[in-house]
Amino acid sequence: MRRLLIFSVLICLAVVAFSLPADAAKKPIVIGFPMWLSGGGGLFGQPSAKGAEMFVQEVNERGGVLGRPVKLLVRDCKGTPEEATRVSKELILKDNVDFLVGGLSASQGLAISEVAKTEKVLYIAPISKSTRMCEPPRLHPYVFRAAANTNTEGRSAAVFMAKHPWKRIATIGPDYEYGQMCTQAFVDWIKKLKPEVEIVHQGWPKLGETDYTPYIAPCLAAKPDACFISLWGGHFVTFAKQAKPYGFFEKVKVVAAGEGGSPETAMALKDDLPLGITTNAYDVFYYPDTPEHKDYCERLKKFTGEKYAPSWAITGYVATQWLIEGIEKAGSTDTMKVIKALEGLTIQTPIGKQTMRAKDHQATRGQVWGTTAKVPEYPFPIMRPVEYIPAEDLMD
Repeated sequence: MRRLLIFSVLICLAVVAFSLPADAAKKPIVIGFPMWLSGGGGLFGQPSAKGAEMFVQEVNERGGVLGRPVKLLVRDCKGTPEEATRVSKELILKDNVDFLVGGLSASQGLAISEVAKTEKVLYIAPISKSTRMCEPPRLHPYVFRAAANTNTEGRSAAVFMAKHPWKRIATIGPDYEYGQMCTQAFVDWIKKLKPEVEIVHQGWPKLGETDYTPYIAPCLAAKPDACFISLWGGHFVTFAKQAKPYGFFEKVKVVAAGEGGSPETAMALKDDLPLGITTNAYDVFYYPDTPEHKDYCERLKKFTGEKYAPSWAITGYVATQWLIEGIEKAGSTDTMKVIKALEGLTIQTPIGKQTMRAKDHQATRGQVWGTTAKVPEYPFPIMRPVEYIPAEDLMD
């Protein structure tokens, strides 16, 4: 009886030993996704989260990663770096996420990056653009950026403006990390391209400003030929509505960063979206006209139930794609192995190939630029003509 009991115990231990790896293999890979989902940032943050959710669903439908399902935890980190820090720490310490993808504003991205550094959790920024995130002394092994940055956005705007004879230039940008750095990148680059340019006025509304009239009149009083604007999302929507009665867009030529050409902005503004302004977007459902992009847009429309594929979904989609392909290349979820796999990795996104530079963990992510126009095909303005400006020639 004693021998039988010992034999039974050994059999049980063997079963447990053999079953542990299988159970571990089924454990989800958990990705925390802190994102600005409410208020002015929600116009862009919500579709970004949808893009990440769609990619995760597609990964799981094809069997997961390394034989494991992927779980995405989306949390609202609202509009402050303090809230982004709190939510990110909670995702790591309470929800035990393996990786972080998220953050919208530049200050939020910098805040999450610091959490990632402290907690040694790999973080991929899908939207936050501050160049400081991927430059010494803030650059560290655990942070990567799938987004464009303030240099590529501000400089590409300068490339467009330099094509015109405008010499007296004004700027209006939100007074925080993104607005300051994007505007400075624009100013430095336009002066490099056209030394005769004069900056005649600069307006700095606070992030989340609801009354832009104190910034509209002084700008017009300076009589600029053109104005570079880096307000984004609901902030640009509010500015455009308040500037319209002043005839702002008729009196001043505008080059607007901040993705003013995205369908989300166009649908929010409709007839209030100024026509004939030069602006940009991360993605638009009508360009590029490639099989890969068309297929992505059709899948996205089906996933969201929307008639037109939202442009900002591409940010969450591609950032999560970077992470999953890094895990697949590493053949592991070990943080340091995935970091090594991401460095120098090239992936095929719905809008073309991109490479994650090893030297600064910055993706070669360009943007779509064009001129707003009313067309019979859609009930809101789109950009026409439109082109993709690659990032490589604008990056340091």
